[in-house]
Amino acid sequence: MKAAIAGGGIGGLISALLMKKNGFNVTIFEKSDRLGGRLAYVKEGEYKVDEGPTIVLLPEMLQSILREAGISDQEYELVSLDPLYKLHFADGITYSKFSDFEKQMTELKTNFPGEEEGFRRFMQDMDTRFRLGQDQFLEKTFVDRRSFWTQNNVRTLMKLKAYRNVHQSLKAYYSDERLRQAYSLQTLYIGGNPYDTPAIYSLVSYSEHKHGVYYMKGGYARLVEVLEEALIRTGAVIQKNALVQSVKSNGIRAEGLYVNGEFHEADYLIMNGDFPSVSHMLEPHTPKKDYVPSSGCLLLYMGLDKVYTEANVHQFFMGANFQEHMRQIFVSKEVPSDPSIYAFHPSVIDPTLAPEGKSVLYALIPVPSGGHIDWEQQTEFTDTIIQKLEERGFPGLRNHIVWKKIKSPNDAKREGLFEGGSFGLAPSLFQSGVFRPQVKPSKLENVYAAGASIHPGGGIPLVMQGAKMMVSVLMEDANKHKGVSLSGKAESSIRTM
Repeated sequence: MKAAIAGGGIGGLISALLMKKNGFNVTIFEKSDRLGGRLAYVKEGEYKVDEGPTIVLLPEMLQSILREAGISDQEYELVSLDPLYKLHFADGITYSKFSDFEKQMTELKTNFPGEEEGFRRFMQDMDTRFRLGQDQFLEKTFVDRRSFWTQNNVRTLMKLKAYRNVHQSLKAYYSDERLRQAYSLQTLYIGGNPYDTPAIYSLVSYSEHKHGVYYMKGGYARLVEVLEEALIRTGAVIQKNALVQSVKSNGIRAEGLYVNGEFHEADYLIMNGDFPSVSHMLEPHTPKKDYVPSSGCLLLYMGLDKVYTEANVHQFFMGANFQEHMRQIFVSKEVPSDPSIYAFHPSVIDPTLAPEGKSVLYALIPVPSGGHIDWEQQTEFTDTIIQKLEERGFPGLRNHIVWKKIKSPNDAKREGLFEGGSFGLAPSLFQSGVFRPQVKPSKLENVYAAGASIHPGGGIPLVMQGAKMMVSVLMEDANKHKGVSLSGKAESSIRTM
């Protein structure tokens, strides 16, 4: 059986390995000259730094799926971080997060006395809710949308307080606004507004404490190298610089893909492009819906001639008015006036990323998605970010920058990400769960999907989980269709990318 995978992002790579394991002949068609999608490196000479995702969460889920796909734990290295990361508030107060419960209680007692009991209740409540959410939402598909609206699921949604937003739900635990920010900013990991994203996503900040925050030695993009090596071992076919232009179907099943002007027949088709940007290729067999993109990111990549040994791997430098920053991203969609900044300085624990004694630094600023801001003209904004980093965590930074590169939502949009959003669809209430595109995104019975915009959502482990669930559904369908001819002569519909 031939399976064609349109797109070599993390969802496509995991799908390919799992399908090879199930006996399929697999071909990956990737439009660029590399695999990995959002997982990539920015390189300059002997320097390299992750281009996209950096924070490794849900390590048990990630490792379990990799093992299932044939990747051993010895093929990569996860480094546990302690502390998980550090937050710097505008008033000078800092807050470090730890996996160890007693360490966290001490940190709270020192910097936020009186908030200890709230944290204890938060962890206890979220422990129960995580188990419910994982079982009923993260590990189930909703191809049959009626399966979502069960009495049990509705009860669980009420327990998870999905009708509240993340920030609002935290008022039950923390009286200090700074702690509410510290436990709601995680929605930005997947491009969501903490003042709008449903409370179920509070489980992300809980998971950081419960399961830990990790760093992958060599950078998160090292995972792509591991997966590509495994695919080559299994005999999967990888075609790079292979632009998928259209899908050919007989109205019931897809017959194959047009790639760089050539037709490639396939029995099963997996779409790993960014939904809904690629969904038009499945028209008129996919439902039309107006989706909202996630936030965008302005990313600064820097090579330095020194290592800031006193810095944490992950740090957050909060602006004076976090709510205003979120309003400017998600409502007025303007250049933020006083943004919060995420800084990633992996060289403090990984000397392989730069020449000896030198380092890399990555800064991420959440900004509006869309193409309405010309970020190339925002040089003053970029200079302000560097100044803030210098003042609040990296003294003398300007004098130590060897090279600097910038990536904006304009670049992301040109690369095919929906409206330049960095994380696919925004994780709002009506773009989560059953409302999100599913692993079977169209009426074509042999077309499937994986990626950040597909249920269960963004973040590397969840994209991998989505790919795993997709392959499971595909295998069930394949078993039903054994012995059925997969070719057809009916009139075809062709949609061009």
